[in-house]
Amino acid sequence: MTEGQHIVFVVDDDLAVRESLKFALELEGLVARLCGSGAELLRHPDLPQAGCLVMECKMPLMDGFEVLDILATRGAKPPVILLTSYATEAFRRRATASGAKFILEKPLLNGSLVARIHDVLSFGCQVKLVAPI
Repeated sequence: MTEGQHIVFVVDDDLAVRESLKFALELEGLVARLCGSGAELLRHPDLPQAGCLVMECKMPLMDGFEVLDILATRGAKPPVILLTSYATEAFRRRATASGAKFILEKPLLNGSLVARIHDVLSFGCQVKLVAPI
C-alpha cells in the first residue's frame, strides 16, 4: 500500500464472493481487505483507513444496516456501497437514510463495482441505484 492510498473493505459472508471481489479490485490497483461479517469489520485494525466499504447488506447475525448504525455511533462515516439481490423501494429508502453512496444489485456486471468505488474515492457522487447491465 502506498502512502495516501485508501483501503477498500469488502464485507460479505460468502468467501467466494469476497475473494473474487478482492481479485478484481487488486487488478485495478486498489488495496482490499476482506471481512466475513460486520463484527469482523468493526474489529479490524485498518478500519480507520477505510476509503470505502463494499458490503453485502443481508448477512447473518448483523446485517449491513446494523453495521452502519454502529459506525455512525462511533462517528465513522466512510463511503459505503451496498450490495443486494433485492433492492426494493423500502430497501433503497433505508440505504439512503443510512448514508449509502450506491446500491448495486447482484450480479455485478461490466465493471460496475470498480467504477462506483472510483466514484466514491473521488468524493463526487450522489446516492444511486445501479441495476445490472
